[in-house]
Amino acid sequence: MATITEKKAQVSDKKADLAGPGIGSYPDLEKILPSDYSSLLDRKQTQRALFLAKQNIEAGLCQELGLMPVTVPLIVDRDSGVNDYLDRDGSRTPIEFPCGLGLDQPIRAQVVQAATKWKRMALKEFDCGVGEGILTDMRAVRKDYFLDHDHSAYVDQWDWEKVIAPQDRNLDYLKDTVRKIWIVLKDTERLLFERFPLLASDDNPPLPDELEFFHAEEILEMYPDLPRKQRETAILQEHPAIFIVGIGWPLADGYPHEMRAADYDDWATETKTPAGKKAHGLNGDILVWNPVTKRRHELTSMGIRVDKAKLRKQLEMSDQLDFLKLPYHQAILNDEIPLSIGGGIGQARTYMLLLKKAHLGEVSVTVWPKVLKDMCSRKNIHVLD
Repeated sequence: MATITEKKAQVSDKKADLAGPGIGSYPDLEKILPSDYSSLLDRKQTQRALFLAKQNIEAGLCQELGLMPVTVPLIVDRDSGVNDYLDRDGSRTPIEFPCGLGLDQPIRAQVVQAATKWKRMALKEFDCGVGEGILTDMRAVRKDYFLDHDHSAYVDQWDWEKVIAPQDRNLDYLKDTVRKIWIVLKDTERLLFERFPLLASDDNPPLPDELEFFHAEEILEMYPDLPRKQRETAILQEHPAIFIVGIGWPLADGYPHEMRAADYDDWATETKTPAGKKAHGLNGDILVWNPVTKRRHELTSMGIRVDKAKLRKQLEMSDQLDFLKLPYHQAILNDEIPLSIGGGIGQARTYMLLLKKAHLGEVSVTVWPKVLKDMCSRKNIHVLD
């Protein structure tokens, strides 16, 4: 039985685990990065494989989900309320700057952290009907991340959004959509194995044919004393490809599985686990076990979006009701934009997994600290400059 000191440490760990992604220190990262790594593809092959995967995934998402490619902003007006705050504790803030030479009052522009809210507004702009949606090749900056092997300040995602009917706001619709995304990823893996046989290594088994679904409440019951990342690591040892349902609602230990912004995904709707127990949320994440890094690997965050009732409820729970005055939130309250489902699939994260890489820097060009680049060099990991 855990001592009082140990229990206090567990609670502290759970609080810290909500603060955001990343490992937290470079000495810890050096222990985690593989020491016997050798890339299966050289740098030219990596770029060819990367763009083959990109083309196949984009075509597959459009076909499976009924999407059309559209352009997406890199900067937005702060006062629009469409920028993504990623969580609800205010710890990750966007880059902001005045924009517009010669204006008496410059535009207060922000670099997007994700296009989550913009996409829902765009569904109306592009006149999408029920069952129709949009796919973006989104670029963003998230300056408040610890820069490790699978988190960078530069973010590339397939951000997508699709119009749904009121009767589609349920778990079955969510799960069906998740399965379609998994079909696209598996098809891309098969294509890469055909074109680049070195990727079909015995040391790196293919992704499972099917995902398994677990509610956040169920995972906490399985591992009640572990913080969130350790719970994910533990379950992925037995179930290497999962979708965690319901991220954002406070669980039995008083903490959500992870902080999630209150004004896009619906994490408050009451649902049930397969065993019939009460659960919450119409959103979640796809996570897989990465055999190269031997760690949890998140691919996508997605969900059915809030309607006006859940928007108000979640903002009230998060003490953010002042957001309701912003144009984006007013559009939801006044039924000016459609009900939707959507998500963001990490491009570099997906390439890293499918191409059996140890670091995001092998498939994405961005800034990395010298301590990390030196560390990777010692471990035979080539980080792109």
